[in-house]
Amino acid sequence: MSSPDKADLPAKPHDHHRESHIVKADLLRDVVIGMSDGLTVPFALAAGLSGAVSSTNLIIIAGLAEIAAGSIAMGLGGYLAGKTETDHYNSELKREYEEVETVPEVEKQELRTFFSSLGLSSVVQEQAVEEVSKDKEKWVELMMKYELGLEKPDPLRAKKSAFNIGFSYVIGGLIPLSPYFFVSNGIQGLKISTVITLICLFVFGYFKSKLTGVNRWEGAVRVMIIGAIAAGCAFAIARLIQTGHY
Repeated sequence: MSSPDKADLPAKPHDHHRESHIVKADLLRDVVIGMSDGLTVPFALAAGLSGAVSSTNLIIIAGLAEIAAGSIAMGLGGYLAGKTETDHYNSELKREYEEVETVPEVEKQELRTFFSSLGLSSVVQEQAVEEVSKDKEKWVELMMKYELGLEKPDPLRAKKSAFNIGFSYVIGGLIPLSPYFFVSNGIQGLKISTVITLICLFVFGYFKSKLTGVNRWEGAVRVMIIGAIAAGCAFAIARLIQTGHY
């Protein structure tokens, strides 16, 4: 009976745990990036327009246009970042395979250095080096992870990142814009939008700070204040331009 291929072997539990952890971390990072700008930029734009025009129709049209453009731009940025990460990994992987083929003794010495850093004795180091170097795939994988600090990226990471960031931006952008759909006056819409958006910014800042390990309340207040300042400046500038005091 022939031995099963590596692809047919069941994945180890810790591999599933590691992959799940990486996926969740990437998803949360994308949501934070998209939602952060999505809440702030359309809010500032709507506030600025509210200071210049009274009709909510123009505010809604401009807001939706900004959300569409912003989500595409942010999604494209996420795609390019993910593509760059994949290209960098593949480039380093190719170089590592070439070094294993052309200068194996140099690579083995790097293995010895790594095993030495783990506190292994010289005898155990040599045994480990000989064992690892028998399988070039495992050898390269070890060097990629511990020498270069690179994990194999998800091949669909770029597309997933583009969607996650873009979609999060749309959701975030619709929050400050939504009150304008139900009122006929820009200032009235701004008042409602301000209350809703500042609450959402506070909640978003709280959970963002929780994920990043900083003080939750300080982070929540900081995010809320940044959004309020951006909207306030946009509103003031629009009013100054409208009244001709510029």
